Amino acid sequence: METTDRFVITINRELGSGGRTIGRKLAERLGVRFYAKAVIVELVKRLELPIDEIERIKAMKHHWFMDLSQTYLERGNLSERFGKIPPVATAANMYRIEKEVLLDIASRESCVIAGRMTCNILKDMPNNFKVFIESPIENRVARVAGEQGISEEEALKVIRKVDAGRETYTKKFARASRYDSRNYDLVLNVGDLTEDQAVDIILFALDKKRAKAEPSAPQQ
Repeated sequence: METTDRFVITINRELGSGGRTIGRKLAERLGVRFYAKAVIVELVKRLELPIDEIERIKAMKHHWFMDLSQTYLERGNLSERFGKIPPVATAANMYRIEKEVLLDIASRESCVIAGRMTCNILKDMPNNFKVFIESPIENRVARVAGEQGISEEEALKVIRKVDAGRETYTKKFARASRYDSRNYDLVLNVGDLTEDQAVDIILFALDKKRAKAEPSAPQQ
């Protein structure tokens, strides 16, 4: 990876792994912007729904009736007949919006982006580096419990629900598991690492990829 050219680093992470903080610190070290909420902000704006409802719909398994309803609504040009209305709140529409937002960001500037679908949507971008951040379940439970002010039992339930929802959404649109290491350039278990140490490892891996990509000097 050549960081003098425009580049994008995508970070997929487990809830409670500290992946968002690692992504922010990585962006600071590289001197680029960090995006973690751009997609959800745009979804809330366009769909006119609260975050909890958006996440619930994303986590839903495929439903043929919702897709059929969406097709008829769009064919009917309801926005032209009745004025501006938000897009139909289906997972497919959410993915379409998410893709538009991510591609727009990555086309404009070098950056670090955290999100469950970034690695898939931006996988064909030139000069990209895909990272997955994971952590032992006990670490994740402790972190979520502390951040949300809930018991560890409640935190475990939250983690299991979020994990299942993110996997459902990823499998539907990426046609792959988010846990498949082949989807990433680096899979990093941060259980015994500080956030700064995790950033150091990512930067080391970036340097290795950049060195490998550079053409060899001609022999004398």
